[in-house]
Amino acid sequence: MMHSAGTRIRLERRRVRRGRRAAWRRGMAALGLGAMATASAFIGGFLVFADQVTSAVPPPNPRADGIVALTGGPRRIDDAVALLGRGSAERLLISGVHETTSAAALAGGRPELAALYQCCIDIGYQALDTRGNALETEEWARRRGYDSLIVVTSAFHMPRSLAEMQRALPEVHLVPYPVQDDAKQLRRWPTEWRAFRLLFTEYVKYLAARLI
Repeated sequence: MMHSAGTRIRLERRRVRRGRRAAWRRGMAALGLGAMATASAFIGGFLVFADQVTSAVPPPNPRADGIVALTGGPRRIDDAVALLGRGSAERLLISGVHETTSAAALAGGRPELAALYQCCIDIGYQALDTRGNALETEEWARRRGYDSLIVVTSAFHMPRSLAEMQRALPEVHLVPYPVQDDAKQLRRWPTEWRAFRLLFTEYVKYLAARLI
């Protein structure tokens, strides 16, 4: 059956429109699958992150050239000073100390700690965040020629801290020493909102540190 030119044009337009609709549906389906895959990877990554944080334990006898403690919790400094006292490294940097805090205040009136602060502990006042901690540590470690560092911070903060430290000091061996100062609370993250919020927020910050 012969079609007029006008009919052929209309048929061609319909064919083109059907092709476009089919392509649009395929594209939307692909986007949906991609979004689902991304969401699954994000959720799966968070579950792995939460498990690693809540089950992290410090190594029993770490050894390195130096120790760096990142401020933000009292146990971080206490554990770092204890490591220094038992000879895990020759020197300690406490990074991110408030400018009004002195060595005497950190020692808390304990003579044995005051002696360590006089001989073997450096106080860093420049860092205002985790990236600042890494940059402050980089300057300190390079100045002293250190090839290995024990990193002391809270367990939930450790992944992001290591990401920033590895970027600043790629050639330095880092030994994580996670402090579980709120382990019981964090293990209840599936049912406790505050614990979930802390872990989830830190997970997002960790991803940003890895990507930026």
